[in-house]
Amino acid sequence: MTQEDEDLDSLVRKRIRALRVAQGWSLEELASRAHLSQSSLSRIENGQRRLALDQLVTLARALDTTLDQLVETATDDVVTSPTIDSTHGRMRWTIRADPGMSVVRQRMTEPPPENPAHMRAHPGREWLVVLSGTAILMLGHRRFRLETNQAAEFPTMMPHAIGADGGPCEILGIFDRDARRGHHGDSDDTPQGAPG
Repeated sequence: MTQEDEDLDSLVRKRIRALRVAQGWSLEELASRAHLSQSSLSRIENGQRRLALDQLVTLARALDTTLDQLVETATDDVVTSPTIDSTHGRMRWTIRADPGMSVVRQRMTEPPPENPAHMRAHPGREWLVVLSGTAILMLGHRRFRLETNQAAEFPTMMPHAIGADGGPCEILGIFDRDARRGHHGDSDDTPQGAPG
C-alpha cells in the first residue's frame, strides 16, 4: 500500500466514525443499520480490519451519504480569491463544488429604486445578510428594513431590489445558478442596487 493509499484509508475510517458520531449513533446502532456486527464496525473504524468495497457501499448508505463522498480526498486548492469590481464596490467568489452558485460582497451607498419598473424578477433564489449598516429590500410591493447581521431569503421571481438606508451598508449575498443566470446580462452578474 502506498502512502497515498494509507492516507485515504485512514481518512475514510475517520470519516465513518465522524459521520456516526454526528448522527448521535453508537457503534451498535450503525452496525445494525449497515448489517454488520458491532465488533466488525469497531475494527473498521480502528484500522484493524481491511476496508472492503461492499462494506463501504453499505456503510455509505447507512450513513446517508454516497460512496464518492465517503472516499473523496481533500484538494490543495481550498482557498479562493475573489473577482474584484472596484467601480461597483463588489467582490464575487464562485463556489467550486457548484460553479453556477456565486457569493457576492457589495458596498452600497444608494437607496433602492422606488419605481417597480427598476426591480428585477427572474427564476432562482437569493440569500443575503447585512454585514454593516442598514439595507432596504424591496420585494414586490413590500419594503423590508434589514439591520446588521439580519438576513433575508426570497424567490427571485418576485420583483426585487436592494439598497442602503441612511448611509453606506455592506451586503453578502449568495445566489443560485438560476438567480445568477437571471442576472447574466449584466456585466458584473448582479443587478443595479442588488447583490444578486
